[in-house]
Amino acid sequence: MLLDTNTIQQLDKWSETIKASSSPLIVIDHHFPHPEAERPATVYVVDEEASSTCEIIYQFFKEIEVELTETEAKALFLGIAFDTKHFILADSVTFKIIADLVDVGVNVEEALTLFSLPRGFSERVARLKACKRVKLKRINEWLIAPSYVSAYQASVARALIGIGAYVAVVTGQKGDALQISIRSCRDFYEKTGIQLGRDVAKPLGECIHGMGEVIQHQRELMGLAMCRRV
Repeated sequence: MLLDTNTIQQLDKWSETIKASSSPLIVIDHHFPHPEAERPATVYVVDEEASSTCEIIYQFFKEIEVELTETEAKALFLGIAFDTKHFILADSVTFKIIADLVDVGVNVEEALTLFSLPRGFSERVARLKACKRVKLKRINEWLIAPSYVSAYQASVARALIGIGAYVAVVTGQKGDALQISIRSCRDFYEKTGIQLGRDVAKPLGECIHGMGEVIQHQRELMGLAMCRRV
């Protein structure tokens, strides 16, 4: 079973194991469907309107009338909180689900403290190096921040958005693959209508004979991660 996984390639070394397996494969996701995940799936459940995959899982519990335990409710709460960027990307459905999870016994303040883990030294160094390497571009009113770093591309892209870029493009070499993480702020999406995963990652991956991973739905600030063999 794959949850919140848009392409098999996201699983690194596990991807070949999944492809070679004869076991039934169930994929549950809230991102734009990608053929890479659809092809091997026995069952493919996707709801792009959901703010998080855990909201879809919650609906399964409701539909089959199974009462959640406190541990299950806490797990779903943490998944929703992480996927919605601490509820920034949540909608009314999300908050109704959160209310139900609190009724089951979730302590919101206690649960959210689990996200307060300090960043490691290597990640901090990667962020600072990438900021130094930014070659800032301006396209009309948009500030585009391309940079490169050997690891933590997604973290670096988030950092660049946080300090003022409308779009961050961070590349890095990993073995024989080039990895690229692209993210945008909400304002960029709302004014341009560009979904980075659907409109950039997927066609670009096909163009360079690699893989564009679509990891964006309508309300997300994050754009895409993609890689190709070089």
